[in-house]
Amino acid sequence: MSLAARAGRVRSRLSTCEALLVSDLTNIRWLTGFTGSNGWVVLGPDALTFVTDGRYGQQAAQQMAASGVDATVLVGATGGETLAHLAATCAPFATTGFEATHVSFQQHATWAEAFDTTLVPTTGLVEVERRTKDDAEIEAMARACRIADGALAQVAPLLGTGLTEAQVRNRLEIAMRELGATGPSYETIVATGPTNAALPHHRPTDTLIEPGHTVIIDVGALVDGYHSDMTRSYVIGEPSALQRELYDVVLAAQQAGVAAVAAGVSTKQLDGVCRGIIADAGFGDWFTHGTGHGVGLLIHEDPFLNRASDAILQVGDVVTVEPGVYREGFGGIRVEDLVVVTSDGCRVLTASPKDSPCPPSPPTT
Repeated sequence: MSLAARAGRVRSRLSTCEALLVSDLTNIRWLTGFTGSNGWVVLGPDALTFVTDGRYGQQAAQQMAASGVDATVLVGATGGETLAHLAATCAPFATTGFEATHVSFQQHATWAEAFDTTLVPTTGLVEVERRTKDDAEIEAMARACRIADGALAQVAPLLGTGLTEAQVRNRLEIAMRELGATGPSYETIVATGPTNAALPHHRPTDTLIEPGHTVIIDVGALVDGYHSDMTRSYVIGEPSALQRELYDVVLAAQQAGVAAVAAGVSTKQLDGVCRGIIADAGFGDWFTHGTGHGVGLLIHEDPFLNRASDAILQVGDVVTVEPGVYREGFGGIRVEDLVVVTSDGCRVLTASPKDSPCPPSPPTT
């Protein structure tokens, strides 16, 4: 599916309004290819108009032409002129939808006063179409996964050689850039020891990675605006009986979850597959988050895989499968892969080894 065809997919969902005013920059990027920090799209029945300020007029025209998107670009030299462009563009429509999730009360009040159209709140009209990834989007994420895999292959052998969490984080992020990423997909997580590794979203510190520690590394790369997401966990030195047991339990849960991914499976059901294995082993209360989430232009997007979700997996979803266990005094273990839902199961995009909690041996000199 070409980028130019995306507007038509959203138009087919405009049942409560004649046009849609898109303000969320991620949705705008998906629709137009525009990557700047300020702009609005008015998606009418037959035309697409992009309104921005003087910084981005030329960039917007170039990016939309490169994307094959037929759009009128209007540039406002001031905030008032930009508002006037939006008002004039929406004026022909009796009703104009706006993205209620992304518009502040103040912004809505400004538009309501300036526009000669009835503003209708909408939710998720672009997001529901963004959820199904096309081949180009999947390839960008696959490349991001290969980059993260390559960076981890370089850095994992250095665990336990005197580096801190922050130093490992820095080396991973440098390696990803050198391998071709725009940057990290999110704030890289390196969490070591009985305290830090017990926090699922710990931020790296100057804590030294020492023998006996469990270490969680959650790393992803950003390529052409698309994210990857992967977690591998390690034990520094010889694993204790409990560390080995918990690693094996989490790995079994994660592998079962990946095997269960298929179009038509509910996200709640998939969460239950992973959660059930961990609970049956006696560690259910150690698993404190959902099993996964969608990934794309955002690192966390629909569908979400947890006990409360009622979504059904569909072909083209790209989701994580990432069960984990955490306990103060023990640390934590999480294993995560990024997968694409296919017609006959899923395709795993991340390839770093996960069969053992022992980090690779450092290179000999």
